[in-house]
Amino acid sequence: MIDEEELRSYLAASGAFLEGHFLLSSGLHSPNYVQCAQALKNPAWAGRMGAALAAGWSGARPDLVLSPAMGGLIIGHEVARAFGVDFIFTERENNVMTLRRGFRIPAGKKVVIVEDVFTTGKSTLETAASAAAAGAEIAGAMSVINRMGERTLPFPALSLLRLGLTTYQPDKCPLCAAGTPVVKPGSRKF
Repeated sequence: MIDEEELRSYLAASGAFLEGHFLLSSGLHSPNYVQCAQALKNPAWAGRMGAALAAGWSGARPDLVLSPAMGGLIIGHEVARAFGVDFIFTERENNVMTLRRGFRIPAGKKVVIVEDVFTTGKSTLETAASAAAAGAEIAGAMSVINRMGERTLPFPALSLLRLGLTTYQPDKCPLCAAGTPVVKPGSRKF
């Protein structure tokens, strides 16, 4: 398992915690952003985080791990390794989360969705819908970081770290008022 303070320290040292003026996938602005790709670039740490998520999971044992591309690819693979199950991923095609590359989910299989960061839950829910359409049973979801605030997912969820980062409506953003340029760091296009 990974101690929360150890994880926070590693995330800071890896460059995963960013400060500036960011446009989030929710449309909100924030002076903070978590770029988990910086933390997951270290294979040993990625493996530790994947093993910690699998060890902490109290839900149904998955038959398969499924992640949305891009952010969930590395951590999803590591969680699948820890569970000893296969890993596949969804991608956006015409703005719809889709199974591609010949990936299939046999009907009735228990699937856990794994992401790097839960922000709005949108990618997780879209991935769950894709899996459910294929006949899968959604056992739950996992992430390294959860910054959803009070929002919850409609199935069991586990995160290694919950973060309450500051956000602003664009029309009330003090960073915009100060003329600080906004950056869109995520992978989702609006």
